[in-house]
Amino acid sequence: MDRQRNTVLEALLDEFDFTHQSLADKVNEVSEAIFGRPSNCSDRHVRRWISGEVRWPWTKYLLPLEQILDRPAQALGFVPRGKASATLPRPPRPAQQEEEPVHRRRFITASAATTVAAVLRIDQTPVTGRLSMSDVDRVRERIGRMDAHFFSIGGGPLISVSTGYIARLRDALDGCTYGDRVERALHGAISSLYASAGWACHDSGDPAQAALLHTASLQSALLAADPSATARAWSNLAMQARLEGRHREAVQITRAALDNRRARQDPHIAALLHARLAIGQARVADRTGAARSLLAAERVYDRIDTAAPAPTWLSFLNPAELSGLAAITHQALGQYDRAEAATVQALDLLPETMRRNRTYYSVQLAELQLAQGEREQAAATVYGIDASSLDSRRITDRLATVRRTLIA
Repeated sequence: MDRQRNTVLEALLDEFDFTHQSLADKVNEVSEAIFGRPSNCSDRHVRRWISGEVRWPWTKYLLPLEQILDRPAQALGFVPRGKASATLPRPPRPAQQEEEPVHRRRFITASAATTVAAVLRIDQTPVTGRLSMSDVDRVRERIGRMDAHFFSIGGGPLISVSTGYIARLRDALDGCTYGDRVERALHGAISSLYASAGWACHDSGDPAQAALLHTASLQSALLAADPSATARAWSNLAMQARLEGRHREAVQITRAALDNRRARQDPHIAALLHARLAIGQARVADRTGAARSLLAAERVYDRIDTAAPAPTWLSFLNPAELSGLAAITHQALGQYDRAEAATVQALDLLPETMRRNRTYYSVQLAELQLAQGEREQAAATVYGIDASSLDSRRITDRLATVRRTLIA
């Protein structure tokens, strides 16, 4: 068979900014997480894969490559030697983890975190030398890709990835030289990472840790002198207060965030704050205030210039999300029929890529249907939910509660 260059793998190396040596190093690192020992991958192996000299690498290389590049082997441009080789074996489980399911879950989570960290290449951020805004742009791009991972499947491994990246950026702040603009931007990036880690903790059912991380996010946002980051931190702290039952405090915090002139002038941020204010007002039985805030959110959102990109962390805010937040407001006011209609609208408008949000609002729809005695509709809704790839304890616990209620 003629040798054929693996242009797919070559393009992926360029996309993920891997050199031959750095990919080989990652293969060895992930191999150790999978098999308990590193493989002996080198840059020569990578060159042979790309040149087509080796069209189907050994399993000890293929399994790590699948995790690092988040694609099955054949989607990496590799060609199996035959039908038997096309199906890769499952990664082996360390013997000591066979006895304890909790340990197995930790191993899986650690492997997922290793994969995300490897793909993002957070260890490539310099910790010595001179930092420029180009370095900051690369940091922001990696954070944006991490946020996209959250919107797709949930928070799970992002806790350790975010906190690990925070440590890396703090090392950069201590070990590098830079100007004032870069310093503020790094503090803004750290604030964003704290916010992402807080949401991941929230998703994983750890509200106490989430509160600490959201507070740290606010501190870094103030150091960055970044109104957008500050508004985000205040918004997350308001949500935290609401989840802990401190509804009046949540309303006060959100109003304080809206008092920031720059936050009010950014329609993306203002729309989110008004929508979350509506939920808080509904929780304290302020029907008039909630209705006004929902209307304000819609009017502000209509002012958004679609040609101007939203901040990365606000990429989830779309008409579907506004409908979903309106549904939560109506639910808090006891208006279950309106809440159900708004939730259906949210599901109709959601992009397919936002699997986490789709599962969240599907569970919410089933809850609303049960609250109105619509058991058959709720059962049909639950039947259509696929949470197999979701990494959100918060959502899966709610789904389990709905299923138990249906069985009872």
